Amino acid sequence: MSQSNLQLGVVMDPIGDIAYKKDTTLAMLWAAQERGYTLYYMEQEDLFLDAGKAHARMRALTVHRDPAHWFDLGEAEARPLASLDAILMRKDPPVDAEFINAVHLLGFAEREGVLIVNPTQALLQCNEKLFAQQFPQCCAPTVVASRDDVLRAFHAKHGDVIFKPLDGMGGTGIFHIGPDGRNIGAVIEQLTLRGRRQIMAQRYLPEIKDGDTRILLVDGEPVPFGLARIPSAGETRGNLAAGGRGVSRELTARDHWLIDQVKPMIKEKGLMFVGLDVIGDYVTEINVTSPTCVREIDDQRGTDIAGLLLDAVERRLAP
Repeated sequence: MSQSNLQLGVVMDPIGDIAYKKDTTLAMLWAAQERGYTLYYMEQEDLFLDAGKAHARMRALTVHRDPAHWFDLGEAEARPLASLDAILMRKDPPVDAEFINAVHLLGFAEREGVLIVNPTQALLQCNEKLFAQQFPQCCAPTVVASRDDVLRAFHAKHGDVIFKPLDGMGGTGIFHIGPDGRNIGAVIEQLTLRGRRQIMAQRYLPEIKDGDTRILLVDGEPVPFGLARIPSAGETRGNLAAGGRGVSRELTARDHWLIDQVKPMIKEKGLMFVGLDVIGDYVTEINVTSPTCVREIDDQRGTDIAGLLLDAVERRLAP
């Protein structure tokens, strides 16, 4: 089979609800269609297992560069996932039980030879907040706990702290508690569900005012430009979903040092598309589920990040 007629599936959130101007998955689909790939669309609920084989209710997909009409879908058809060459798993967090179950189903297709981006074992192993903690030399002081006393002791030591859930995205559920400790009890109680759920506390990094930079790695290699997501006035969150403003910048020497620390494990796990979040000198998260910011970097720098990813997909699928 020539690379131009690859059968590519995508598992994503409802395509009619995406943000046309900035959706990264749409950029990947445009790039794939322009290469002659045949596209198939699935939502997480469309996946099913029958007699030990993974299937999905999938629909042929055509995408357009038109903000008023960016996709067309064919009739739904139940097909084995093994009829596809590759599948992009682009369902946004939270990484809840349904997400994990969907990844397990994709694992059945993977064992039949379908390339899943990112690999299912890595998706199951690499919690986006906790994965970064495997590289403590790259991280600001952090604790993960559900106990009120542990979290309060961390705040007492560091004075200025961010509390956040382990399974959120887009800045949801992030709280900044200053040295006065105002509302710390309510925040810990809410985030930990009264001590039943682990959360993360990190020392506040004042460099957030200059942006939380997303650095994208394609097949372990960095895109040379990151996207600094600069918080809006009165915000401590730079996430674009929380109103931040995205400004592309060249990677620094420190950025490259951080990349060098994490790259061997990213390559070892076969992760093909990863987003590092960097504030100042520190990695705060390693995103593996559905990293974004491709469109903003491409628009500002003329890059073709989706094309780099598809080049990596084709290399993996080459006989």
